Amino acid sequence: MIPLLGRDAAPLLHALAGSSSLLAFDYDGTLAPLVENRRLAALRPRTCSLLARVCDLYPCAVISGRSRADVARRLAGTGIKHIIGNHGLEELERSPRTSPAVRRARVLLRNSLRGAPGIDLEDKGTTLAVHYRHAPDRARARAAVLSLLEPLLPSLRVVGGHQVINVLPAGLKDKGTALAALWDRLGGDVALYVGDDLTDEPAFRLAGVRPLISVHVGARAESSAGYCLRGQWQVDPLLTRLVNLRRGRTPGLRGDPLSGIHAPSV
Repeated sequence: MIPLLGRDAAPLLHALAGSSSLLAFDYDGTLAPLVENRRLAALRPRTCSLLARVCDLYPCAVISGRSRADVARRLAGTGIKHIIGNHGLEELERSPRTSPAVRRARVLLRNSLRGAPGIDLEDKGTTLAVHYRHAPDRARARAAVLSLLEPLLPSLRVVGGHQVINVLPAGLKDKGTALAALWDRLGGDVALYVGDDLTDEPAFRLAGVRPLISVHVGARAESSAGYCLRGQWQVDPLLTRLVNLRRGRTPGLRGDPLSGIHAPSV
């Protein structure tokens, strides 16, 4: 991966700031740092202020695994106009119906995991998330949950994450299709997507077919992202740079830095 804030990517960010562009971000682990208690995840005050300034200058979106209502509350004051929840399933004001397979999984998991130490079932309506961060034996907890869900496949999609198993309805909608649909609706020559988890990979893979700058928070060899931030702490410097570049556009860069972003070297 190429460090997005390094010297090699500087012309790319200049070109992005001078173009018709869309910026999109994951929430947990990207805009907000990961925390032990998911209910306490919040933007740092500086991130909130910087994001509000970015939203004044660029079309911006957040595509989160949280429900749309949940993440919208956490983005209050930023001016974000486009919020998509439930891993791309919950677009704007429209909430899809819960699939029968997810309803069956909800009942099964509630009954089977009741009283299991350190395991928390999060019901987001359209999707479920089984958090096992605090389980005494994380590997054993993960294996047990996957075993419970196995009889319901392939009517469900099961996607891992940071000590979480996401349970989604089968189908083609994900963060990648959500980003593509929003991009088509808003237009723009280029887009930036920043995320940190396995559920962000479908969005990263759009870089193979569209002019997308795909950015993984933390260098990860197996990710499809072509660029990286060293950690969540670099999100604020990225937002700062995006603001400064947009306000002082730098025309006349030699060549076309955007021409090679379909499939950057990873």
